[in-house]
Formats: sequence, C-alpha cells, structure tokens
Amino acid sequence: MPKKYIDLDTLKYILYDIHNLEDLLTAERFQDHDIQSLDMFINSVKELSDRELYPYLQEMDAHPAYHKDESVIVHKQVQTMMQQGGEMGLISGTFNYENGGLQIPFLAHTAATYILDAANNHLPGYMGLTQGAAELIIEFASQELNDRYVPKMIAGTWGGTMCLTEPQAGSSLSDIVTKAIPSNDGYYNITGQKIFISGGDYQYAENIVHLVLARVEGAPKGTKGISLFVVPKKRINEDGTLSTNDVTTVADFQKMGQRGYCTTHLGFGDKNNDCKGWLVGEENKGLKYMFLMMNAARIGVGRGAAAIAMAAYRTSLQYANERPQGRKLTSSGKKNVDEKQTLIIEHPDVRRMLLLQKSIVEGSMSLVFLAAKYYDIIQSTTDEKEKEKYNLLLEMIIPMVKTYPSEAGAVAVNNGVQVLGGYGFCTDFILQQYYRDIRIFSLYEGTTGIQSQDLLGRKVPMENGKGLELLASEIMKTIAAASKHTSLQKYAAILGEKLQLSQKVVRHLLPFAQKGNFERYLADANLFMEFLSIVTIGWLWLEMALDSANQLQNQQKKYDDKFYESKIHTLKFYFAYEIPKTTSLAISLLNDEETTIKKTTEYIY
Repeated sequence: MPKKYIDLDTLKYILYDIHNLEDLLTAERFQDHDIQSLDMFINSVKELSDRELYPYLQEMDAHPAYHKDESVIVHKQVQTMMQQGGEMGLISGTFNYENGGLQIPFLAHTAATYILDAANNHLPGYMGLTQGAAELIIEFASQELNDRYVPKMIAGTWGGTMCLTEPQAGSSLSDIVTKAIPSNDGYYNITGQKIFISGGDYQYAENIVHLVLARVEGAPKGTKGISLFVVPKKRINEDGTLSTNDVTTVADFQKMGQRGYCTTHLGFGDKNNDCKGWLVGEENKGLKYMFLMMNAARIGVGRGAAAIAMAAYRTSLQYANERPQGRKLTSSGKKNVDEKQTLIIEHPDVRRMLLLQKSIVEGSMSLVFLAAKYYDIIQSTTDEKEKEKYNLLLEMIIPMVKTYPSEAGAVAVNNGVQVLGGYGFCTDFILQQYYRDIRIFSLYEGTTGIQSQDLLGRKVPMENGKGLELLASEIMKTIAAASKHTSLQKYAAILGEKLQLSQKVVRHLLPFAQKGNFERYLADANLFMEFLSIVTIGWLWLEMALDSANQLQNQQKKYDDKFYESKIHTLKFYFAYEIPKTTSLAISLLNDEETTIKKTTEYIY
C-alpha cells in the first residue's frame, strides 16, 4: 500500500526552515538534543506510522470500537500504539528527565505526532490522553500519586483520560454535579456520570487512570467549586495487585467518524457506592489545573485536524494525477474528441480545489507548529519579558490554532471528495472516511462557537489589547521583509491592508463590550474568528513565500526549485481566493443590523 498520507519534505521544511527548530536547542532545557537526533526521532515515527498505523485506518473504521459486558472492545492496534508510544518516548517525550521524560521540544514532538495523526487519526488519541492525564498528575498532584500512577502511564501499560463532560453539563462546566465526599482515610468517595470520555475503556489497558472533575460537598456553586481527582478504574492494593474501584463502563458512543477511537459513558460509584478518588492539589482549584493544560490540548486538536486534511489532500492529489477524464478545451473553445482523455489535474477547476486544499493544509501545519514553538519558548526561557511576550502571543493564537484547521480543514477535505467525483462518495475510497473523521475536531476541546467567544471576548481585550498588538507586530515584520522582494510587494501590501481592516473591525466592536452590551459584542464572534484566521494564515503563507524566494537565489538550497516555486504559487492562490473573503466578513462584522439577537418577537419558525 503506497504511503501517500503525508508530504514529509514540507513538514520538515516548515519545522526546520520556517519555524527554526534548531534555535530552540540553545535553551538549557534542550541542550542534550541536536537536529540530527531529532530528525532520527521523526523518521522513526514515520516508519512506525507506515508499518503499524496507516495500513489499519480503513479497517478500524469498518470494525469500530463497541461495548460488550461492561467493557469496550477496540482494534488490536490500540495495544501496539500504546506499547510503541511507551517504548519510543512518544507519551513521555516532552516531560522532564526526573519524571521519566526525554525533554524534547514540544515542537519536535508535535511534528512527530502530526505524522501519526495523518497516518491513522483513530490511534494517537489513546496515547495523547494518557500523556495529558500523566502531565496533570506530575504538575499538580502529590509525589505519592506521581509514584503510584505515572510510571505505568508513560510506559503505555496503563491508559489515562480526562473526565469533564456530564449528561446535563457539556461545555458549561459550572453545572457539573459529580460528587466527592471526603473520608477519614485520605480519599474521597466519588459518585456521578461522565460522558464523551475519549479512550475511556479498552481491553488492552491493565488499568485506566481517570482525571475527574467533581464537586466536594459544601463547595461554592459554579466553576469556583470544582475540584480534580485521580480516579483509577482499578485500585492498587498494598501488595501491588489491582482490584475494582466501582468505575462502570455504561456504554460506548457509536459515531459518524473516528470509529476506532472509543468514546465512553462512565459511571462512578454506580454499583456499590465504593468509588475512591484522590484529590489533585487543593480543593476547588480543579478547573484551574485542568485549564493550565488546555493550551497543549487545543494545539493537539488543531494538529489532528490539520493532519487529516493533509492525508486527504495527498490522496486526492494522487487520484488527480492518475484519473483520466474529459479533454482540455482548444483555442476555439471546443474539445477535440479525437484526442485521448486528459488527466483531471489538467482541468483548472480541479487545480483550484487542489490548491485550496494545499493552501489550507500547509497553512494549518505552519500555524500549529508556530503555537508549539511559542509553547517551547515559554517553557524554556529564563527571560521574564520574553516569557510574557510569547505567553501573550500563544494565548492570542490558541483559539485559531484549534479552530482554523478544524473548520477550514473540513472544507479542504470536502474539496478532496469533490476531486474524486462519485468515487469520493463511495466507501471503496478513503476520502469519505476523512470527511467523517475530521468533523469531530471542531467540537473537541470547546466548539468553534466557544473558541470564537474566547478569541473576541477574552483574547482581543487581554491586557488592553496587548496580545493583538503583539500579533500585529509579528505580522508587520514579515510584511516589511517581503516588501523588499519585488515579486512579493503586492502581497505584502494586501496583507497590510487586511491588518488595517482587522483593526477597524475591532474598533467597531469594542465599544459594545465597553458599554456592557456583551451579547452584541460577541454575536458575530464566529465571523471574527474566520476573519482573523484568514489574515493569520495569509501571514504564514507570506513567510513561506519569503523564505522560498530567498532560497531560490541560494546555490546550496535543500530542495529543488519546483518545491520553492510551489510555495510561492500557493501564496498567490491564497491571496487570490481566500484573502478576499475578509472583505465580505468585514461587511457583516461592521453591519449595524442585529438579526441573530433574540428580541421580544421570535422570528425563527
């Protein structure tokens, strides 16, 4: 089976040349690593993906995870993923040495896991959630809990989850009712239900360590009264054996996509009222702990969506290069029926769809890698001013990192289906599966609506607009550099105009918030998210085109001229077809009509 799911040259180009992974290695935290060793790590992940992930993608869709006898049965490759994830350091890679980690840059780890996601997006989540749960324990729990759980989690022997959502409380976590009653023996009795728990149960894990949000009796109402607990599926006895902890797998949700990645409904204390949990950190600070890990989680969601869009693009590109259909128009505007059929990649409309995919896919990859780079700088720098700057920049782009690859990525995959025509709708071809798989990513870790309200409601006004100001400053640096290239001046000027337009939109909207009219201020937050995301991706494409223009003049370039020319050509496409959308979005954002805000009369029937 051809391994067509990823463009490894572009991944390494964006990783090494655009976002300069090597620059991070000067930090003390990463001093034991060099580009050669990290490149070997990435290549080994590609080999693993070719061998153990990609060949099973369609099989896992055809034979989804299912619930049986209070357990969830998953594909055998889940066991391989967890085992290999532990052995290769994919679970613990970014952790400190003292916690069993490798202290590799999050940027390098993100590139590696992007490859896994592109190969088979049903598998890496089991490993990723275990990593996230272990990180919460390491950061905030006692040493006793660290010693008890983390080693087997990072080895891939035990799984891990994060349990937030309840049947009556989705994104509104202030409404959770799972209870935690303290005992005299250092643990809490946990009772409640959690739903949509990814990787919540499977037969290959000896134990699964759930990180559960619950409310201690007597705690304040709302989010201020939420605590975080380690609640293992099985308790560890004094002799090291495991016994039940009254955690019940009630069901596994059957889904339109990611069918090999189980999504469970869990009950705590349902049977015998004998579910024990151990407090992480202090009472009533659970949501704070959980959300300190949220940036990495949202980068992971953006990464997964971007990777699926990449795999779909590579598949539809290969199809377009193999499928003959129709004939090119002659200068007379007619087809010559005596000529043999042409490959569909020769047709302008097909090329438009492929270029749209490429512009979204590679722009999304660059955005995700940029966020990972900012994350590394924050974690490794000793300069407080630098830490503050990149923390503000990361906070500013995180909602876009999660949302743009998810929303635009779905558009890209949709165009991939269209490239295949009727075959794209058939299960014989994988495009329809990618289309189903990517749909969940705009729902994971806060829906698009929530991310959009976070961007406009919290991040834009943050520190009197300092985050937005810093982002604009970074964009202006690229505009200034690109303006020195005759071939790029036009695009630099366009991006500068769109940056000014974004400032006009913000100036129009902010007074609503200042007057306390927050419903009006946030009514079109989704449109603002799309607007600013398009501008931000335009910046990243201008950055790639600038580097490519410079490399074309370099005698010692890594890639051939065609590689760099394709980046510049995609910039031109993006600025011709995507950047103009900001004009219509701005018209809507600047419009004084309030058609979506409910008044005294209901107009939706």
